Amino acid sequence: MAFKVLIFLLASFLLVTTRVSSDEETFWEAFYAKAPVKSLAHAPVKAPIPAPSKAPTAPPVKVLPPVNISECPRLCGGRCKLHSRIRHCTRVCVTCCQRCKCVPPGTYGNKEMCGKCYTEMKTHGDRPKCP
Repeated sequence: MAFKVLIFLLASFLLVTTRVSSDEETFWEAFYAKAPVKSLAHAPVKAPIPAPSKAPTAPPVKVLPPVNISECPRLCGGRCKLHSRIRHCTRVCVTCCQRCKCVPPGTYGNKEMCGKCYTEMKTHGDRPKCP
């Protein structure tokens, strides 16, 4: 019986001390005010990046005046003189000259000087036709 009383007293003591300690914690939490939480400073808003200025456009290339069809073989001979397949180049060049009435100067390039007709003419394989 003494053992039961001892267990009862021990249980009561533990019950009382746990309650007191929890009340004590509540008291101290209320007594000490918590430090205010600093709000995170927002980063300054950067100014928008200005739109890139457009590069100055090149002036339009002057289109050559129309060529007389009778001059096509002579002009195409000069255009194709350095080509590896001179006869093939001359035949195609004469065809382009008759349709577009223009042959670009030099042996290579300068196609834009003859306008859209010369630059946009394509073969069946969708490759540029005019040399």
